[in-house]
Amino acid sequence: MAEREPVIVIKKITVQAAGHHGGSWKVAFADFMTALMAFFLVMWLVGQSEEVKKNVADHFSTPSIIEYNFSNYGVELTLEKLFLDLINEPLKFFQQFITPVDKTPNIMAMGSKKIVMHHIADQLGDVAESVQIYGNSIDFEIEAHKLFFPGTARPNSQFVSIMGHVQEITRGLEDSNLFLHSLAYNEAMDDGKSSTATNVAEERLDLIYRKIEVGLENDSVDIFGKASAKAFNRAQNQGTTPVGKISFRIKQKEMLADGTKPRPLEEMFGEKDQNMDVYQNFVKQLTESKTKNKKSKKQ
Repeated sequence: MAEREPVIVIKKITVQAAGHHGGSWKVAFADFMTALMAFFLVMWLVGQSEEVKKNVADHFSTPSIIEYNFSNYGVELTLEKLFLDLINEPLKFFQQFITPVDKTPNIMAMGSKKIVMHHIADQLGDVAESVQIYGNSIDFEIEAHKLFFPGTARPNSQFVSIMGHVQEITRGLEDSNLFLHSLAYNEAMDDGKSSTATNVAEERLDLIYRKIEVGLENDSVDIFGKASAKAFNRAQNQGTTPVGKISFRIKQKEMLADGTKPRPLEEMFGEKDQNMDVYQNFVKQLTESKTKNKKSKKQ
């Protein structure tokens, strides 16, 4: 009997990668949708006015606020502000990387007291006196003779320049109250009368009030003014000349327009280690701050 030839069986194993549940089609579909969105964006831009096209181009070509901060405030102050923002307002932290630098800053939203102090010093230098920065308010004064001729409400040659710098501080304010106080001394008037000093103080206040009001960019800022006159106590003031002054107080409102509470201006949140560089210091301080916050929440 003849031997039967062996039957060779070839098995073909077909691997089905999850069929329609696989990932390759998702990648292709995502690429398609991205291209489609880009196409519609281009079509939208083509149909816009030249002004809109310029604004879009400026948005992507203008340096961001974060770049401005590094170049103007230095590494240490900028990192302090960034870390404080990261802890308190993470969304604001990331927004700074895309916000154009030409956006007028709101000094009450800067987060760091040092940044605010740097901004005021940069704008007013030694013109401002008695500068105090608190959690929800900023105080500073300008002597009247730096703005007006002695004993009058006539602006001198420095008035426009100084008030321009004051406007740079107040222009971007939001959800704030601005209190102005014009003080004139009786002895600084030619006739020495209290009534004359009161009139001069009121006229000075009116000029400054209008100068600041016209420069505001937001309707959520309210300005309050007060004018007063009083006798000058030479003994108490060590024989200095009575020149009068203009006091400014910027105070954050208790609630923002969106119904949330404002974030207070803060100090740096930790002690420096002199053996570490600036970045390492802030990383250390950030870690310590988070640990401290967690412990306080557990308690």
